[in-house]
Amino acid sequence: MKKILITGATGQIGTELILELRKKYGVENVIAVGHSRPASGDLSIGPFESCDVTNLKELETLFQKHSPDTIFHLVGILSATGEKNPDLAWNVNMNGLKNVLDLSLKYSVKKIFWPSSIASFGPNTPKENTPQHTILEPTTMYGVTKVAGELLCQYYFKKYNLDIRSIRYPGIISYKTLPGGGTTDYAVAVYFEALEKKSYEFFVNEDTVLPMMYMPDAVSATIDLMEAPIENISIRTSYNLTAMSFSAKELAEEVKKHIPDFAYSFNPDSRQEIANSWPKSIDDSFAKKDFNWIPKYDLTKMSEDMIENIKALNTKI
Repeated sequence: MKKILITGATGQIGTELILELRKKYGVENVIAVGHSRPASGDLSIGPFESCDVTNLKELETLFQKHSPDTIFHLVGILSATGEKNPDLAWNVNMNGLKNVLDLSLKYSVKKIFWPSSIASFGPNTPKENTPQHTILEPTTMYGVTKVAGELLCQYYFKKYNLDIRSIRYPGIISYKTLPGGGTTDYAVAVYFEALEKKSYEFFVNEDTVLPMMYMPDAVSATIDLMEAPIENISIRTSYNLTAMSFSAKELAEEVKKHIPDFAYSFNPDSRQEIANSWPKSIDDSFAKKDFNWIPKYDLTKMSEDMIENIKALNTKI
């Protein structure tokens, strides 16, 4: 990777992935691309472009200007937001991806990363230790676009030999970026609310169990996948990936260990139905074999780090 273009730069993953890539490959060699939000904080230190990825001509201008050899295409409308506006989710998630793939062919991009999600699974998918190759029948527009995107990426690899790599991310937890319209947002929001308000109302049931991952692990896995030798890559749809699984109540009790006066409750909304359609635990043995995936954070270690860093960000807490 010599010249890297990252779309969705101001999103949850992009914000932190860019910083790590700039450490490894140099600030000027990693171009952040945003859309609705301007660069701020650490992102403002380095090249930043604004672009609507559904606008082919606008996106092509960036390819011509920067001549990237690697693309991290992170733009996406997430699950809960996608249910409110399915047409927008389809347009951004699918047309944006196809634009990136077509331009990558035209301008000889060497490698592309595109994120899939556990939203690819559905109510008929095995819930426990969900296998790499399994039933993909999602019930959300977000999930539909992820399955279609996985198949599109595999198609471009098989037909055009375009080296596209992907991960089915579980819920991602981070203190640097606030929730962005996903079904697992509660796993981020609870830390902020517990510290600031000493209370939080979960929008899922207490026994809701979902696969999760702390952001440093997600960033590390993404870079490791992209740096793996091409002969190691055996999955051309998207790799299963996970670090931990826990219930909403287990999460609440873990937070309470650090904040004893924290009070919590459960009031499920429409996102509960989405959560019910997703797996509880994931088999990520292909990732472990192909690019040596090993998570560093469990619930306890993650919670300690989340709380410490949120306090450091907000001196009033």
